[in-house]
Amino acid sequence: MANSQYTARKSVADIVASGEGGHTLPKSLGAFSITAIGVGAIIGAGIFVLTGTAAAQYAGPGIMLSFILAGFACAFVGLCYAELAALIPVSGSSYTYTYATLGELAAWIIGWDLVLEYAMGAATVAVGWSGYLGSLLGQFGIHLPPALMHSPGTVTLKDGSTITALFNLPAALIIMALTVLLIRGTKESASLNNVMVAVKLIVVVAFIGFGIAYVNQDNWTPFIPANTGEFGHFGWSGVLRGSSVVFFAFIGFDAVSTAAQEAKNPQRDMPIGILGSLIICTALYVAVAAVLTGLVPYTKLNVPDPIALGVDVIGKPWLSLLIKFGALAGLTTVILVLLYGQSRIFYTIANDGLLPKFFSTLHPVHGTPHMSQIFIGIICAIVAGLVPIHILGEMVSIGTLFAFILVCGAVIYLRKSEKDTYRPFRVPGVPIIPVLGIIFCLVLMSALPGDTWLRLVVWLAIGLAIYFGYGQHHSVQRQKQLAKAGKR
Repeated sequence: MANSQYTARKSVADIVASGEGGHTLPKSLGAFSITAIGVGAIIGAGIFVLTGTAAAQYAGPGIMLSFILAGFACAFVGLCYAELAALIPVSGSSYTYTYATLGELAAWIIGWDLVLEYAMGAATVAVGWSGYLGSLLGQFGIHLPPALMHSPGTVTLKDGSTITALFNLPAALIIMALTVLLIRGTKESASLNNVMVAVKLIVVVAFIGFGIAYVNQDNWTPFIPANTGEFGHFGWSGVLRGSSVVFFAFIGFDAVSTAAQEAKNPQRDMPIGILGSLIICTALYVAVAAVLTGLVPYTKLNVPDPIALGVDVIGKPWLSLLIKFGALAGLTTVILVLLYGQSRIFYTIANDGLLPKFFSTLHPVHGTPHMSQIFIGIICAIVAGLVPIHILGEMVSIGTLFAFILVCGAVIYLRKSEKDTYRPFRVPGVPIIPVLGIIFCLVLMSALPGDTWLRLVVWLAIGLAIYFGYGQHHSVQRQKQLAKAGKR
């Protein structure tokens, strides 16, 4: 009985039916808004923060190849997400898909892992948002206290002086502000997201359009700097490490899948939103990386605002202000989408009984999972204020890649176990495409540092303790099994 509980699957029909009752999230998102959610999540930290760091420390101008490699990996995984999101149009992302394939325990593990992807991802981007805010305000002569702009510890400022930081206050405040917005309603949040995505895309295209005329092609030589003797620092291993580091900026299409239950026509809109946003954003990433490394020698790009540094080379102060405003808008949409996605995953897990019921409580007026949103907002704000960005970024990357592997496996499994179920969108070339997705993710995971793997193991151990201490005793699936056993 115990073992069967851990491996018991929820059928696709039951999962879909769970999203069609009266106690459901309102269907208010169309294909355009879903695509904008994806673009909102993808375009942000990768362009405005991580491009410079990855180029300076790992790949040099070869960061362009890093983005292409990460884009290929996402393409294979994105096709798998498109099939599963259309087949199983409910909230929960890869947690839900795993429940339909590997059973309850595996679903809990991946659901807990998704906290690294969404909640820690929001905290990571909030730290980058704080850096751009400080840079923008500085152009107007407004200087926030450095001790309240960084996580605790000794920080070296641009003038060479050092201070003891206490807490990253702007990072925490932006998370709490967006949490309040999300509580007020999905439609309102999506409308703000659409506007900010438009502003962000204009800024990105402006940087590419103005910057390309000032590119110094000598800065692209050597295209892949020689390896320093350490794996992951330049050379081809640096290109691979660069892909692993920037990979978490591609999780937008994953966040799109959490909107399936609120899509007006999920069978049509979800594949469009997932694949459309991925194609748009990969092209923009490569173009921005090319222009940035052509404007500024890669050795000088290890700064919190690399795009602003590139604009300074162009010599147009008004464009510098525009870029920084755009960066803030871009990072804001990423935080918004990640906080949104995490609350919907907790909502789904709580409906299955694996988390306390208050996580699935809907606001009586706005219809949003407000208790889940508040809890996540508080935790993310604390983490963003206290933890350095490089630690957060690596944890997000490994958590994301782990989740993607199970999604690819879910497509292969469901093609056999649910072979007669109608699929509005089908991944071509199964099992080849899902297997390639798994291989790409494993390769990128292998390039991450060993301490990142250790943090993943510790995180999963905490999750297992929660499951065996609470989740298994309150599982809705377990109650159904006990009820069936009692009737026999």
